[in-house]
Amino acid sequence: MLRRIWIYGAVASLIVGVPMIVLAMILKGLPPDPWGMVIGFTTMLLAFSMVFLAIKRHRDETLGGVIRFWPALGLGLGISLVASFGYVLAWEATLAFTGMDFAGEYAKAMVKAEEAKGVSGPALAKFTADMEEFKRQYAHPLYRMPMTLVEIFPIGLLVSLVSAGLLRNSRFLPARRS
Repeated sequence: MLRRIWIYGAVASLIVGVPMIVLAMILKGLPPDPWGMVIGFTTMLLAFSMVFLAIKRHRDETLGGVIRFWPALGLGLGISLVASFGYVLAWEATLAFTGMDFAGEYAKAMVKAEEAKGVSGPALAKFTADMEEFKRQYAHPLYRMPMTLVEIFPIGLLVSLVSAGLLRNSRFLPARRS
């Protein structure tokens, strides 16, 4: 089962990591617009489809068509962790290769959004100071990496729970008999 976790996790890492790096290079370090986030989360869901495929394959080929919830969830969470760490490494590589100042651009965009809402005076000054603090913290990998992990892992957790719940029923997409 450990081999299956590594293989499917690595494939999921590639599915989610490669488009992120390519998209960042195309955008030349600018933060993505809302469509960029849609693309990002779509690739995350596509990558985590590997969880479903791995659990189904393990159930059908290794376990004779029956799997309990907890082993299925364990397999899914293992793949999700590998894929999530691959995503974190891909984000770190993206920042290194592009020289992108994600935190600076993000903070600037957030301050502009607050100004557009009509926020001004002390409230805007406090928000701007908070964004400056965010930029300072984001520059440190020990702050940035867990934040990046929390961005993707909950999706893997959800897909693992749903996949384990569905595939524990041997009548759901039963194995084909030859």
